[in-house]
Amino acid sequence: MQPQRNGPLALAFHTLVVMFMLAPLVIVCLVAFTPENTLSIPWGSYSLRWFRAVFEHSDLVQSFWNSLAVAAVAATVSVALAVPAGLAIARFEFPGRQALNGLLLSPLIVPHLVLGVAMLRLFALLDARGSSLWLTLAHVVVVTPYALRLVLAALAGMDQGVEQAALSLGASRATVFRRITLPLMLPGITGGWMLAFINSFDEVTMSIFITSPQTVTLPVRMYMIATESIDPMMAAVSALIVGLTALVMVVLDRLYGLDKILVGQK
Repeated sequence: MQPQRNGPLALAFHTLVVMFMLAPLVIVCLVAFTPENTLSIPWGSYSLRWFRAVFEHSDLVQSFWNSLAVAAVAATVSVALAVPAGLAIARFEFPGRQALNGLLLSPLIVPHLVLGVAMLRLFALLDARGSSLWLTLAHVVVVTPYALRLVLAALAGMDQGVEQAALSLGASRATVFRRITLPLMLPGITGGWMLAFINSFDEVTMSIFITSPQTVTLPVRMYMIATESIDPMMAAVSALIVGLTALVMVVLDRLYGLDKILVGQK
């Protein structure tokens, strides 16, 4: 039975939905090229002055590198925690299994404002304020649920018969995990890492409470600048992030294929 094609009405509806979702990004990117000093869409004349202003703003550049480092480390640590936790929750029955699952997913339902105040108080008691290490650990707490959910989803759709067949043929559990389980989990692991990285990079509410002048992340820096003045430089920063994200997606698709990374297709 062949799948039914979408009719003209469905295609028109989907087109409108996509346009509605992309419209803010397009407008922000257009505003970034304005030659004016105010937020305005350029009509006829374009300028790169606000992009030059971004690279000349040393605090913004340093904040970008801070966010990149924190997000990369936080995403990697969260995946390293999510894989064994996901295997334990999905494959084994033990006392406290549901409690462990609820504990690891609880940051999803706790407001980040509450987490920020709690982390600030904890770090003050530990005299650990102003350290990028503690900022990264706070981000790990926030983003681990995203990685865990995708790892659990990958494990739920995995055929354990393949692993059992390998064990029956004499393969060790370490070999089965390395050559069968891990490759089958790769889409969930990769998707979890990317989702954790994105959420860590964009985190602002909690980070406001626990950053120091040396560890200010890009979203916090943008918030600080936006509270003082609103100019097209913030639009230029947003356009650069959108462009960088699109470039990374294109490179990954050309080198490896997004379908292999996110879906697991051969």
